[in-house]
Amino acid sequence: MFIFNPKTNVIERRESVYPLQDVDKPNLYDNLYSYDEVPKIAFNHRIVPMDVPDEIWITDTTFRDGQQSREPYTVKQIEHIYKQLHRLGGPKGIIRQSEFFVYSKKDQDAVYKCLEMDYRFPEVTTWIRANKKDFELVKSIGVKETGILVSCSDYHIFYKMNMKRSEIMEHYLSIIRQCIETGIKPRCHFEDITRADFYGFVVPFASELMKLYEETGVPIKIRACDTMGYGINTPGTVLPRSVSGIIYGLHHYAGVPNHLLEWHGHNDFYRAVTNATTAWLYGCCGINTSLFGIGERTGNTPLEAMVFEYAQLRGTLDGMDTTIITELADYYRKEIGYDIPPMTPFVGDNFNLTRAGIHADGILKNEEIYNIFNTELLLKRPVKIAVGKTSGLAGIAHWINSYFRYEGDKKIGKQHPVVQKIKEWVDKQYDEGRVTQISDMELAKLANTEMENYLNDTNKNY
Repeated sequence: MFIFNPKTNVIERRESVYPLQDVDKPNLYDNLYSYDEVPKIAFNHRIVPMDVPDEIWITDTTFRDGQQSREPYTVKQIEHIYKQLHRLGGPKGIIRQSEFFVYSKKDQDAVYKCLEMDYRFPEVTTWIRANKKDFELVKSIGVKETGILVSCSDYHIFYKMNMKRSEIMEHYLSIIRQCIETGIKPRCHFEDITRADFYGFVVPFASELMKLYEETGVPIKIRACDTMGYGINTPGTVLPRSVSGIIYGLHHYAGVPNHLLEWHGHNDFYRAVTNATTAWLYGCCGINTSLFGIGERTGNTPLEAMVFEYAQLRGTLDGMDTTIITELADYYRKEIGYDIPPMTPFVGDNFNLTRAGIHADGILKNEEIYNIFNTELLLKRPVKIAVGKTSGLAGIAHWINSYFRYEGDKKIGKQHPVVQKIKEWVDKQYDEGRVTQISDMELAKLANTEMENYLNDTNKNY
């Protein structure tokens, strides 16, 4: 069948329909996912076109998936974090939605508190079990949209649900109809999509959901869930692992509009951020994230990472206040007691800290040489120099200027006598067997003493 595509302005060959392919035995993609081997990455060299939407945004699951791997947040903590997400998202609401559990009284209280704030963004949404009782619960709370788990790989259909593809599709469609009848907009979480038969189940199921959308006028979102982190961002990768292929296929073959597509990734193979960015580039409007990537197993796509991905792709932050990221990191450390790994980009203690003397020398000459951007302006995090065995004179000089806030003419260079004295003391420490980093408290005490001695000697000579 040939049709004219008004989006591409060319005539394209299009299958009239992708029928459900019912099978007696599950397709487990054993050639890719042999359980006793590392998963394989295969290529067919088929390249799909980039299709960046007019608008892209971030959604958040800190209070849902982010609570599955740690102790639950208190109502007060959820309330505070939600306020900060609103501030971070800026006036355009780049952080579009926030997803909540609603089963416990505590979770329901948190939802009510956040709804009372009456923010347009992030919109409060939920995640529930697929039954009418839960739909009624969500409606009574006042939430307009909810997520529903619809597992789509044969691993889940055959082994978890004990059904065939045709049976599970009818089951899911009946549930979605119930949700719509209740007055709630459904968001279908296509669980384990990177191990699912894409043309045999995913596309036919998504196509049926779009028919239901046309029939009822109720938008049905599809969240493509890379549940196990198997997604691959590299062009030319075979399905079902190809992120670009999944997003393109859902849009092009199942007719899912860009604004109804969302990507949910996990970081099992270190690909959460690159996969999420790829989903944006190939037609997905929404990227689902959690603060600091906290989530099941190795975690989700970090929200703060996608804030900076957004800015890099768009050339602007569009009003997002990135200093809130640092405030949230401090809140997690001090109020929640969560230890953020020190190497974590943007929020870890070592993010813009250098120990190497040659780097410190460069920073002392021009901060831009070794700092990725103005971290003090964008994150309220001035460049830090750790004084240790390899710091050198430049590192000590920078530490003094930074710690004591010496600016302009007050700044001291690496040849300053005080710097020389401190360097001698540091070298002696490590010559005598010290292995730990020099603390700020030690350095401050020593610097104050040496600066006082230097000023006294200068005045005497003068």
